[in-house]
Amino acid sequence: MHKIIAIANQKGGVGKTTTAINLAAALALSGEKILLIDMDPQGNSSSGLGIPRDSLQKTLYGVFSGASEVEDVIMSTAVENLFILPSSIDLLGAEIELAGREGRERLLAETLERIKNDYRYIFIDCPPSLGLLTVNALVAAESVLVPVQCEYYALEGLGLLTRTLRLVRASFNPGIDIEGILLTMFDTRNSLSHQVVMEIKKHFGDKVYSTIIPRNVSLSEAPSHGKPIILYDVRSKGAQSYLSLAKEILHESGVGQRT
Repeated sequence: MHKIIAIANQKGGVGKTTTAINLAAALALSGEKILLIDMDPQGNSSSGLGIPRDSLQKTLYGVFSGASEVEDVIMSTAVENLFILPSSIDLLGAEIELAGREGRERLLAETLERIKNDYRYIFIDCPPSLGLLTVNALVAAESVLVPVQCEYYALEGLGLLTRTLRLVRASFNPGIDIEGILLTMFDTRNSLSHQVVMEIKKHFGDKVYSTIIPRNVSLSEAPSHGKPIILYDVRSKGAQSYLSLAKEILHESGVGQRT
């Protein structure tokens, strides 16, 4: 049984792409096939998995424009069982080109109909803005995983996303809900980080994952080497945190319960 999860937060710099790459890679270790869709024209999920985004002949843009079949664009990665549907800067043009197209909000959903049963989890790394690309992701997804940085404006970003979900639910995808809220960039020495954790848990209760992602040098370095953290430095706190999150998500799928 497949599950499609958008990783989204309209506030930038919260660890969204870091989470997309490293959670997908950690879950691939379970032996299940995982697909990561890079929905961001910056292509950071692609480059973070070692995909040379500037020299790609086929990308998600080609699927949306009708030039490529989705099966021909999906690529394997250095992590066994992890596949990616890569992006490029060309995807910026899709928002303009598709603006007048009928059913434009459901383009990704229709694309995934053909392949979704081939994967246990499909993650969509969304751009940090509410445009046609993000709407496509939210229409295609069953739920949203929200990374939230442990800093002052954390709740503001969550408020924006909650309002967006209400709009998408009313117009396109009535079943979409928050999969979970992931606290990121946690600094144990910073009292504000602890306050944010308490505040988010007070507002969202058991929607907040037990796993908290710490600030970690290896997590910051890994993308420049084109590797997920489990290949770059598996012993780091960052790697161990994402492995813990993967276990938590697998337990949510029926192996156990969130603690």
